Parts: sequence; C-alpha cells; structure tokens
Amino acid sequence: MRLVIKQIGILCMLFCTTLLLAQGNDNSPKFVVRGMVVEADTHNPIANVNIEVNGGSYTTTDITGNFRIEARKGDELTIKHKDFETVYYMIQSNERIKVEVQPSIEDIQYSKKKYSRTNPELFKSLIDSAETHLKKDAKKSIQFIEKALGASNSSKENSEAYEVLGDVYLHWKQYDLAVSNYRISLQNISTNVVKLKLASAYKLNKNYQESLQIYNSINKKELSNWQLVELYEGLGDVYQLTKSHQSSINVYNEGLKIAQKHLISPKVTDLNSKIAQVYNAKGETQKAESFFNESLKLANNQNKKRAVEEKIKVADFQNETNNYSSEIQLRKEALKQIKDIQKDSVFNNESALTLQKQNYKIGNAYASQKDYVNAIPYLKKSIEEADTKEDLIVQKDATRKLSEVYKEAGEFDKALIAYQSYVDLVDKLYSKKEQEISQAARFSKDIVAKQNRILSLESDRELSESKYELNLEQAKSQKFIIYALIGGVVLLLIAGFLMFKYIKQQRLANNLLALKSLRSQMNPHFIFNALNSVNSFIASNDERAANKYLTDFSLLMRAVLENSEEDFIPLEKEIELLELYTKLEHFRFKDKFDYNITIDENININDFVIPPMLLQPYIENAVWHGLRYKKIKGFLEIVISQINPDEIKITISDDGIGRQKSKALKTENQKKQNSKGMGNINKRVSILNAMYKDKVDVFIDNFQEEEDTGTKVVVTLRKD
Repeated sequence: MRLVIKQIGILCMLFCTTLLLAQGNDNSPKFVVRGMVVEADTHNPIANVNIEVNGGSYTTTDITGNFRIEARKGDELTIKHKDFETVYYMIQSNERIKVEVQPSIEDIQYSKKKYSRTNPELFKSLIDSAETHLKKDAKKSIQFIEKALGASNSSKENSEAYEVLGDVYLHWKQYDLAVSNYRISLQNISTNVVKLKLASAYKLNKNYQESLQIYNSINKKELSNWQLVELYEGLGDVYQLTKSHQSSINVYNEGLKIAQKHLISPKVTDLNSKIAQVYNAKGETQKAESFFNESLKLANNQNKKRAVEEKIKVADFQNETNNYSSEIQLRKEALKQIKDIQKDSVFNNESALTLQKQNYKIGNAYASQKDYVNAIPYLKKSIEEADTKEDLIVQKDATRKLSEVYKEAGEFDKALIAYQSYVDLVDKLYSKKEQEISQAARFSKDIVAKQNRILSLESDRELSESKYELNLEQAKSQKFIIYALIGGVVLLLIAGFLMFKYIKQQRLANNLLALKSLRSQMNPHFIFNALNSVNSFIASNDERAANKYLTDFSLLMRAVLENSEEDFIPLEKEIELLELYTKLEHFRFKDKFDYNITIDENININDFVIPPMLLQPYIENAVWHGLRYKKIKGFLEIVISQINPDEIKITISDDGIGRQKSKALKTENQKKQNSKGMGNINKRVSILNAMYKDKVDVFIDNFQEEEDTGTKVVVTLRKD
C-alpha cells in the first residue's frame, strides 16, 4: 500500500510540475498606465503613435500625444512610429510616463543620375536571379540586388530593385528592413503595388496606424479588382489585430462583394474564412460556423492544398467550441489529403500541413473526450512522425500529452516513462533553441552587413551630392549597428529572464515533492490506527461490530485514496470524509464521547477548497489523546461558520483532559509519533501557504478553564 501511494505521489508531482511550466506566473493585477509622447527638442505632441503591451493591450496616442493603456507590473511597453526609433520601456507601477523622442533621420533622397550599361539586359537578368533565390537563399538574393543596383540607369530600375529587396526582407521576416526598402522604392517611383506591400509590411511590423494610413491613402479607382480585394483584406487584417472586430467584418465584406462579383474564387474563400475567424473572436460562434462552412465548401472546389488548409482551420474552430467529434472527422480527412499532397510537395515543420501535427491534434481531441484507447495510437504516431521529421516541438507536446493520457488511463508506469522522454525532449529543444538564437543573430548580422553594403553602393553613386547627404547615409549605417548591439543586449536579457524563471519553477517543483511526501506519510499512519480498531473488535469476538466497522472503513479508505493525489479538494468532500471518520471513532468509543457537526446554512461549501486530510488528524488527537482518557463521557463538536464572503472558520473543540495531561500520560514512543504527526501537518500548511498565498491558518488553544481543559483547534480557510 505504501508503494502505491508513493508512486501516485511522484506522478502527481511530475504532472503538477508540467502544468506549472506550461502556465504563466504573472498573476499580478492590471492597472492603467498614462503617458504622452513628445519630440525631445520642441516638446510638440506626436499623434497616432502605436502603443502596445506584450500582454496584448494596444492603443494609440491622441492629437495631444496622450495615451492610456492597461498593463501589469513587469510588462514591456513598446512605442512605435515611422518617424522615430522604437522605444521599449519596462513598467514598474501605474506611473505617468513621458516619452521624449528624437526625430529619425529622413530617408536619403536617392540620386536620379543615369549610368551607362554595356549590356542592356544585365539589370533584368540580375533581378530575375534575385527573385529566383528570394525564398531559398537571402544572402545570394541580396547579392544579385546589389549588383543590379550597380547596373541600374534609371529611377524605375532603382524602384524595382528596392521593391525586390523589400520582398526578400519581408519573406525572411525582417519587417523593419522591408518597410525601409519599400519606402525607398516609392521615393524613386510611386506605384500602388509597392504601396500595398508597404502597408502589409507595416502591419507585420505592428505599425498599425501607419499601415491604415497607407491603405487609406491609396486611390481605389486606380486599382485592379484583385488589388482592391487585397486592400480591403489588408484593412480587415489590421482592424482585427487592433481588436476593432466590427470594422474588420465591414471591410472584409466589402472585399467579399468585389471578389464574388468578379469571380475571384481564392479571395472569396479566404474572406469567408477570415470573417468566420473574426466572428469567433467576438464570441458569435453560430455566425462563425456558418462562414466556416461556406469557406470549407468553396475550398473543396480549389486546389488540394487550399482545401486541406481550410479544413484544418475549421477543425481548429471545432476544437475551440469543444465539438471534438467533428474536429476528429475533419482532421482524419485532412490526414488523407496531406499524404496525397506530400507526394508532390514538401512542407516544413512550421506548416500546419504536417502529419505529426494532425495526428497529435486528433489524439488530443480523443483525450478531451476521455477516449484514451483511440487517443494513444494517434499520439504515438505523432511522436514517430515528429521524430522522423525532427520536429522537436510536436514530439515534445505529443509525448507530454501521451504521459497525461496514460496517467488518466491508470497506466502509471507508462506515464512515468513517457514523462521522462518528455523531459529529455525539453532539454533537446532548449539546446536547439539556443542554436537557433545564435544562428538568427548571425543571420541578422549578415543581413545588416549586406544592407549596409547596398547603402554604401548608393553612396558611391552619389559622390556628387552634398556633404549633408553623405552624413545622413553614415548616420543610417550607424543606426543599424546600434540595432545590432541592442539586439545582443535583448538576447542577454531574455537569457537571464529564462534562467530566473527556471530557478523559480525548480523551487515550486521542490515544494510539490515535499508536499506529496508529507501527505504519503500521513495516509499510512491513519490506516494503521483504523486497522487497530478493527483488530480490537475481532479480539473481543464482536464479529458483527467488526463487519460494520470494516464496511464504513472501506468507504472512508476509498475517499482517502481518491483524494490523495490532490493538493486541494472541495470542502464538501472533506466534510463527508470527516463525518465518516468521526462516525467510526464514535462507534469505537461510544462510552467515551458524543459528537455534533454543525455547518452554517449560509455557507456555499462549493465555493471553498481545502487540503485533503487536513482536519482528520486534529479530530484523531481529540478522541485518542483527550476524550479517551476522560473519566466521564465527553463531547466533540465541529462547527463550520462564515466569517466573511471569502473566508470561513472551522472549529474543532473537545472537553477532554487537555494537552498537558495527555502529554504526561504518553510513553516516549507515543510522544515521538504525535510530534511527528503534528509536525507533518504544520509543514503541509506552511508549504501550501507559500504556494497559494496564505490560504490556510491554524490556531490551537485550551477549550476551557475547568479541570478537563480540553482542546480547541481553529482552522481559517480562504477562497482563491
């Protein structure tokens, strides 16, 4: 029996640790931060500045430069605008913030000088090569653009080169550099195509106000039908990102009308899907489901890849609405289509169209239905696929889920093995992430260096320009170096934060281990005392009493074992356990005491939780060490009363011989056992209060001033 309890305790500790790792530790209250953004030299306010908190809140400054935004202590405030460098600020309190910014150096006005070319087709050939390598090798693509700029002899060609350079940075998620090069392209030749790209780059770089400004500045009459749909779709995306759901739906519908009118089928499908996502974000699931059904039907008439992409989106929606049966059916259909598509295409691990991700999500859906028999094979298959594709993230998540499923299915040995594999995968993933961060830093450094070379090339072509323009170019190069240095500092700060978080989580894990250990020590002690009572009935040849006692004892044991895995259980369950336990003790010592359990009828016991087996040892002490030695019949009273809406008091009082007399009657061995038992209770309360912010208080005192002083234990319990 001790081995089983210990095993359960270890598993609970491991899973609680996993849960704590998955959850955030930021439970601090939100407050409103006020601030304003002004120019450092003139103190003029700056309007439409993007203000964002890493917790998700977003706003902009008004015409007076002021803003208000909800945040927590420790959140990072990001202040972005096209006319100055991004400012980051760590929030410490609901202070008033004044941000003074230096205007950024204006974009260099690029020379319109013409350069001769020996080969008129050279520029076009170099641009074609850059576009060919755009998605394969960023460095090589930028090298071709650099050569193309050297071969350019017109503003139109300069504009095209910088447009392609912006496309390169956009694909490789260097959105700030993409914005810069699209703006340079527009300075040479202004086209609606590049304006749409610049607006999209601003959106991806979270410069939402700038994105809206560009979209709204485009003359819609000059756009083709496809471009007009793209414009409305982009506007809808920005409104959705800034939580303006109704505005997002309105512009998506405008785009949908044009797409339907001109039979632009891909966009009809995309916009139906996006409208469904916005309705889902608004909580209007019925409307969302209607649009998703339409997008799914339309996608099935397009190519296989688009059809399966939409099927997966709808499956994700079904998961959010807990419609697991529909989700499983859609994902199984998607699996077959993905296998067919993969014969001609290869998807990277970031894509949703991977077998390992869909197998994992099917297993997860089955697990949500508590259908563990079907969940386990899909999770295993996901792990195998992820291992083959070296997808550590999915492999880690699927292994963790498999461990949880085994635990829920009662296969604790397999659950422990799976959890150990999960821990190993976390270590591998951490190592891989470190390498990726290092690679990303090197990639960013190379990209900045190549961008600087391109800027230097442009400077060489403008030697006839004024000294002022040359100084501006040098200042821009220095700005990129500063960005690189800031990036390095940010990486160091992130590493320090992760280390701090890891240490804090380790402390929590140690507390959980200690808590499980103490609880596992208390259960055998309780079982031993109860079995002694059964033995005494058998010894006195009272078989009927022994059988009745044993029946009630088995019910009590079941309740104890069911609750042994939990840190807290509903108060209602603990009361049931106490009533059963007190009944058993009274059955044993009928001639020694009577008892009464009183619960304030105003208490909603479903609102409170309590550590399991917290009260039983105090009742046991009252009976065995107080009332049992009393010369006349005593009385045990348990009263549960309400102090305030968030706090209740549980009083356990007896008129027994009291703590001093009881201590005098004990043997040396009994003193050690009692001391250890009460010490365990105190340790449990201390650890739980450390983990859950002073949830439980225990006070012990004499009950009365008479000869039999008795004992009174008062337990105060607070809500979460």
